Amino acid sequence: MTGPVFVLGTGRCGSTLVHEVLARHSDTGFMTNLDDLNVLPSTAWQNELWRRLPARVTRKGGTRFAPTEGYRALAREVGPVVVEPVRDLVAADATPWLRDRLATFMDSRAARIGAPVFLHKLTGWPRAGLLDACFDDAVFVEVVRDGRAVTSSWLQMDWWRGHRGPAEWHFGPLDPEDEQEWLESGRSFPALAALGWRMLMQAYDEARALVPEDRWLRIRYEDIVADPRAGFAQVLDAVGLPWTRGFESQLARYEFATGRTDAFRRDLGQDALETVEAVLGKQLVELGY
Repeated sequence: MTGPVFVLGTGRCGSTLVHEVLARHSDTGFMTNLDDLNVLPSTAWQNELWRRLPARVTRKGGTRFAPTEGYRALAREVGPVVVEPVRDLVAADATPWLRDRLATFMDSRAARIGAPVFLHKLTGWPRAGLLDACFDDAVFVEVVRDGRAVTSSWLQMDWWRGHRGPAEWHFGPLDPEDEQEWLESGRSFPALAALGWRMLMQAYDEARALVPEDRWLRIRYEDIVADPRAGFAQVLDAVGLPWTRGFESQLARYEFATGRTDAFRRDLGQDALETVEAVLGKQLVELGY
């Protein structure tokens, strides 16, 4: 077995798609939502059962059996700091107590499943500094999506608390410059969501700089859906998994729709879109958007 593979992203960025397609590979193991709900521990047979199910049966939005981020289990067995931190988690947060609990959490599931590669997905803050301090052979797959699309999607989610302002949202207080930018926008909620994405992307840049290049892959969601075979070949190579006939047949079960990649233009409307682009202009250019 190699070190764990962590699929990371801001949320609403395509990380679930990447995680679940990777989990279709027979050499991977992963937590299921039955484990998260404290119903049944994750096992190899659960993983295999999930792979036999059609992709449409496990889609988000209803009752399903699928790989999970395991936030309930993490809160129970490790601590809520890993689940809802007010800032990114870095190497300095890896106290012996927290490091032991997190390592036990991941290692126990990896050992029980027994797959060559153990996968886990986390969204929001990267937490890669903490994870790298706990697992020095971990590989990170960062999934990036156009910040305008992420902003638009966040605004539509029932878990989004930005409508209560930065005092009660997910990411802690704004720094003075960001606070001023939000006030100058008229306290626009699209602007605040865009600031949140920008804050996360800055945290990802800082985290990535501290991890060796051969253990971190950044891949764009738009590139994955435009050419799934090439995109997942790149991901498999990064995490040390072979391209197999079995994986190819699993990949063929997915539909990769490109029609939603610019739906944010319609969903935001022109005024809000211009507000969001004013906040995100520099980052969008750097990422090729």
